[in-house]
Amino acid sequence: MNMVECIDITKSYQQGNVQVYALNGLSISVAESDFVALAGPSGSGKTTMLNIIGGLDSPDSGRVTVNGRTLNEMSQSELATMRLERIGFVFQAYNLVPVLSALENVEFVMLLQGVSSAERRDRAEAILDDVGLKDMYHRRPSELSGGQQQRVAVARAIVANPSIVLADEPTANLDSKTGDDLLILMKEMNENRGVTFIFSTHDKMVMEYARRLIEIRDGRVAFDHVREN
Repeated sequence: MNMVECIDITKSYQQGNVQVYALNGLSISVAESDFVALAGPSGSGKTTMLNIIGGLDSPDSGRVTVNGRTLNEMSQSELATMRLERIGFVFQAYNLVPVLSALENVEFVMLLQGVSSAERRDRAEAILDDVGLKDMYHRRPSELSGGQQQRVAVARAIVANPSIVLADEPTANLDSKTGDDLLILMKEMNENRGVTFIFSTHDKMVMEYARRLIEIRDGRVAFDHVREN
């Protein structure tokens, strides 16, 4: 079963008098429980593709289906509900709430979902333990290193048991060791929990971990390779 299907996706922006295509007839499908890297140089369209898959942006044309739902046919309210219940996001800039502790940041999505306070606390503590932050529940983002903040972001993305996690350049601000540790963590969660991961990246380390590598150039698929087990 495919978790994601994108058919003939086009997205353009106006820059002065010039129309620039971020995506130009791009089509991809991603199987359930896959571990996929979208690679390519800056401006190739990979982040735009992630935003469209996540319902944060909409294509000019083409069809996008995620977890059996066609995004083009959904209202903004329905898209918001789907993002809350089905999609986890890991942003390059972490996007943690600065006034909240690590524990509270991880609990936040579950709070929006209406999960009870006791269950929120138990699940948040368990996932922070899993990502190696057992003794840092009450630290705010400013009291955490970049790698620790990214681990909180990953914990927040997966604690609500999403069907798919979209990670935009997750290792961009990390040293090699921290980035490697983070990828091992996400790979284990992919294998143990069956969560589909899609990364946008130009990091060779991420590409090496990916089960499938899709290279995007000039808004189109230039290369699509599935690694043999």
